[in-house]
Amino acid sequence: MNGGQDLGGMQGFGPLGLEADEPWFHAPWERRVFAMAMAMGLTGTWNLDASRAARESLPPGEYLTSSYYRIWFRALEKQVQQHGLVEAGELAAGAALTPPAPIARVLKAEEVAPLFARGFPSDRPVATPARFAIGDEVRAKVIHPAGHTRLPRYVRGRTGTVERVHGGFVFPDSNAAFAGEAPQWLYTLRFSGIELWGEDADPGLAVSVNAFESYLEPARSAA
Repeated sequence: MNGGQDLGGMQGFGPLGLEADEPWFHAPWERRVFAMAMAMGLTGTWNLDASRAARESLPPGEYLTSSYYRIWFRALEKQVQQHGLVEAGELAAGAALTPPAPIARVLKAEEVAPLFARGFPSDRPVATPARFAIGDEVRAKVIHPAGHTRLPRYVRGRTGTVERVHGGFVFPDSNAAFAGEAPQWLYTLRFSGIELWGEDADPGLAVSVNAFESYLEPARSAA
């Protein structure tokens, strides 16, 4: 969606706070938030794309002033309320006030290591052949969906070159809305900096973006 998380090409946010040997978590509560998010996701109540959509749907002012795991925490609060698992009063009290709602699955400690060792692949077969091939010039469509999308604003309407065809993957826009996985071909596109940001851009700059097939059209159709 067109939210505060879509920062490509924007300026004025200050330098990045890079850390040498940065730890996975900066405080114990961050570790707990990550664990809760993983456990709740594995109940099957929602999916990975719905979780990402919940994080990106936070108000821009809140999103841009929150730390990484603060964003995860606020999104988790939103999701458990939306799905009837927790009431607002229970969040305020920090305790359950009613019997818990049923869930399809409870993640057990002994399941964690095998699950993460297997990973959570999202590649899927696609019945139709790929529309584009390496070297094709394609144009990212100009879209402004109300729901979730993985197409960055700064490439919409711009022309790039296909540099890789990845295969079929779960389509996040559909999956986040619980409308099915609807797998599509996924491509990596290479855009020149000048194409994205005009003549003032570094002429040696290029940006690669992963994009699903329905986001794209042949460049010649833009004429």
